[in-house]
Amino acid sequence: MGIRHMATMRGGAALAVATLLALTAAGCGGGGDSDAKDASKPSQPQSQNAGAQASAPAKEQSSAPAVVIATLKGQEGMVLEINSAQRDPGGFLTVNGQIKNTGNEAFAGTSAWRGIELKGSGESLAGATLVDKVGKKRYYVLRDTESRCLCTTGFSSVAPGQVLPFFAQFPSPPASTTEVEFSLPTFATATVKISG
Repeated sequence: MGIRHMATMRGGAALAVATLLALTAAGCGGGGDSDAKDASKPSQPQSQNAGAQASAPAKEQSSAPAVVIATLKGQEGMVLEINSAQRDPGGFLTVNGQIKNTGNEAFAGTSAWRGIELKGSGESLAGATLVDKVGKKRYYVLRDTESRCLCTTGFSSVAPGQVLPFFAQFPSPPASTTEVEFSLPTFATATVKISG
C-alpha cells in the first residue's frame, strides 16, 4: 500500500511538472518566436544594408521631416541629432535621434560610445548620460536583467554618408525637470528639452 501510494504521488508530480513545462514552452515559444522574427526583420536590413538604409529613411522622412531639438558635433565629421526626449509611462525617459557620418571616411571610434559594458557585449550607446543640473543628478542608460543596455546596439563603425538611427532609455527625472544635458563620448554636450 505504501509503495503504491508513493508511486501514485510520484506519477502525479511528474505529470504536473510535465504539464507545467509543456505550457511554459508553448507560452514562450509561440509568441516569442514570432516576436523575435518580427523584431529581427527590421534590424537585419539595417546591419546588412547600412549604406542603402542611410538614403532610404531620408526619403521616407522627407514627407514628414523629423524635428531636431539638439545637434551635437563629434569627431571626424560625426554629427548627432536628437529628435525627441520623451517621458514614457512607467518612469522612463527615451531619447531618439540619429547619428550621421558627414566625413569622407568610416568612423571606427564607436567603442567609446559603449561606456562600461560587459566583456563581449559588442558596441552600444550605453555610455550616454543625462544630467539634471537643477536636481544635481546624473542619469545613466538603463539595463535589463541580463545587464544589456536599453539602447541601440550592434554596430561597429559608421560609413561615410551613413545615418544610424538610435535610442537610449534612462530613468525619468522628476516632473519638475524640463530640460537635461545629453552627452555621449566623442560628441559635445547639448541641452535637451523634455516632452511629455
